[in-house]
Amino acid sequence: MQRRQWSALAGAAALVAVAGQSFAQGYPTKPVELSVPFAPGGTTDIVARVIADPLGKVLGQPVVVINRAGGGGIVGAAETARAPADGYKLGVATVSSTAANPAINPKTPYDPITDFTPIINIAATPNVIAVNPSFPAKNYAEFVAELKKNPGKYSYASSGTGGIGHLLMELYKSLTTTFVTHIPYRGAGPALNDVVAGQVPIIFDNLPSAMPFIQSGRLVPIVVSAPTRVAGLPNVPTFKEVGLEPVNRMAYYGILGPKGLPKEVVDKINAGVKKAVEDPAVKKRIEDTGSLIVANTPDQFSAQIKAEFDVYKQVVKKQNLKLD
Repeated sequence: MQRRQWSALAGAAALVAVAGQSFAQGYPTKPVELSVPFAPGGTTDIVARVIADPLGKVLGQPVVVINRAGGGGIVGAAETARAPADGYKLGVATVSSTAANPAINPKTPYDPITDFTPIINIAATPNVIAVNPSFPAKNYAEFVAELKKNPGKYSYASSGTGGIGHLLMELYKSLTTTFVTHIPYRGAGPALNDVVAGQVPIIFDNLPSAMPFIQSGRLVPIVVSAPTRVAGLPNVPTFKEVGLEPVNRMAYYGILGPKGLPKEVVDKINAGVKKAVEDPAVKKRIEDTGSLIVANTPDQFSAQIKAEFDVYKQVVKKQNLKLD
């Protein structure tokens, strides 16, 4: 009797495996949704739209970008976590949605480590503190001196409460004993618009979304988080250069799905992204934003998410950060 039961179980497992393989071989048979957890215009949106069309061509079905802003990335990420594990509803993973926000917000409706299936980190990108041209400082030394001289006078914009810009700026404030007021937005796009318009004087943002405004002279870059100086900003120091290495952290932009996504589907999407970024035109569009192509394995991306989550949990605990 026991032998028959084990045989039946083994047979069922084999059927499931075969079904999963045949599903993956046919995947996708309809458009794939790629959820961006921020408003249009920010770096997350830029990277998603750059990769969506070439990835769709590789997969043989359109990849449709949907913006689901709110909660510093939580709203869109929660939608991805709740999606069926069939590969048709994926999400863009950011440091804000999978590390910084969950670290500061105890009510985050998902666990960034257990509720997703990491697929691939597309690109890593520097972050930048930039100011409106009317701001009295035009370089880092002047910037920090101005903040120290006028505690509480200035405010800064970020993509949202609990986002990477928020937590990195709060870490910066603690290390430099400066104080500026946080103004959260529903994404980098609207935050940038208000800083460019002079409504808010300072922004801590991902470089790709800020770069067009920097290049056009509508924003002045002060300091960047990057391994070395950015080629397009040769006169702008890194946080490490100004003695603030803990703030010198890059952002990531990857793709993940809900937990339980079949390995065959994960591997197919991973391979599709890698093939897409091999296209010189796609690679150039991403690198022109100041980002670096990563295109790693699911396991490597999973380890990156965990490492960043651990870092920001320590930042929140050490600095006693709370939601606004």
